[in-house]
Amino acid sequence: MDIFATYSAKNNSQTAKSNIMSIPTSRTNENAEIIIDTELCNGCGVCVSVCKDFNLILENGKVRLSVKPVFGCMACGHCMAICPNDAIQIFGRTLSPEDLFNIPGRNDAATYGQLLALLQRRRSIREFKDKCVEPEKAKMILTAAKTAPMGLPPSDVNVLVFDSKEKNHAFAKDFCEYLEGLKWMVSDWFLTLMHPFWSKANDKMFRGFLKPLFDVYIGNMRNCINVVNYDAPLAMYFYGSAFTDPADPIVAATYAMIAGESLGLGTCMLGGIHPFIQKGRKAKLFREKYGIRFQSKEGLFVVFGYPAVKYAKGIRRTFASVVTVN
Repeated sequence: MDIFATYSAKNNSQTAKSNIMSIPTSRTNENAEIIIDTELCNGCGVCVSVCKDFNLILENGKVRLSVKPVFGCMACGHCMAICPNDAIQIFGRTLSPEDLFNIPGRNDAATYGQLLALLQRRRSIREFKDKCVEPEKAKMILTAAKTAPMGLPPSDVNVLVFDSKEKNHAFAKDFCEYLEGLKWMVSDWFLTLMHPFWSKANDKMFRGFLKPLFDVYIGNMRNCINVVNYDAPLAMYFYGSAFTDPADPIVAATYAMIAGESLGLGTCMLGGIHPFIQKGRKAKLFREKYGIRFQSKEGLFVVFGYPAVKYAKGIRRTFASVVTVN
């Protein structure tokens, strides 16, 4: 490696760190460091074209660090991954050259028809066989979910795993006991009081969905029927932090759901738990009890298990609208 180039890259990177505030996450508050081996660099410029922070420039037929990046290197890794000569290394923000892997070839990827068939086969399954999900399959689901795109690296998505139906039942029971203390939120007096202050959509949501949801969750649990997470043999809760792009946990949960389907598991997304454990002192205590590290704008539970039912037909869905801009 060109020692001078390495020193120069480090020096420029340090200068950038001192002048540019990095994008913070719960995992890091520093910019990553870009090291360029000018002896390996062939000046093709593809790294410059893919860096949308403008960290890199071409100068005299070689790639150099820019003195005017937008944020500083956030460790997306694009420049390191695309360099044909391995002339670029990224260190920091949880990334290093050891995280590189060879992308599977096109022949190893699913065709559109295969992908569509997988998606069309998936139904929301809430009835599971009394059979555990093997730990190896849980790991495979997480491996697939980690490939989900994110707003800003490193991923601020956190995952809480319940790996038995007993753990899921205990959580659901605790959750219903917790909801007992929040029933005032859907009481007639509270809904009447709030009616002038919130939108019609909010009023309809509370009266038509949340109020019955309390009754369904709590009432069934009193009869030892779990409709919170259906005593699934495996559940994963995807959530973020104050720094997370709100979409990130949802996208990761979706990837996990699709991975579960590919492994022969039934899956179902559960959105009724997350909103209730976000705000207030009791919510904080509930999160702490289960090691949920952060309050999160968005989050989803996904349950997995071997289906106890089999569907022969699917349901065709539609979007609310699809408009092509002229």
